[in-house]
Amino acid sequence: QVQLVESGGSLVQPGGSLRLSCAASGFTFSSFFMRWYRQAPGKERELVAGIASAGRNTFYADSVKGRFTISRDNAKNTVWLQMNSPQPEDTAVYYCNAAFGSLRDYWGQGTQVTVSS
Repeated sequence: QVQLVESGGSLVQPGGSLRLSCAASGFTFSSFFMRWYRQAPGKERELVAGIASAGRNTFYADSVKGRFTISRDNAKNTVWLQMNSPQPEDTAVYYCNAAFGSLRDYWGQGTQVTVSS
């Protein structure tokens, strides 16, 4: 069965760093676009970053551009989100998403990131 398992979320101080991981199984990972979303209390789900199947193309929300980096290793079936200089407004549940055009769309259960002193 398809699984996306996020890990790495924790309490982190503003200006610190954190790396989220998403381990995928049950599908052909290298054929899928991967994305990170987040949802803060009382807010809509927000696209944070995305990366194409071969890792050559990436995109970022304006709010995180220059601070966060998405990457993937198809040999490890893993995608990461490196969070540098996180701020309190980055506090949210972060979700891993895998998409194959409009044919498939998979989601992980999320990992909590709390940015606080």
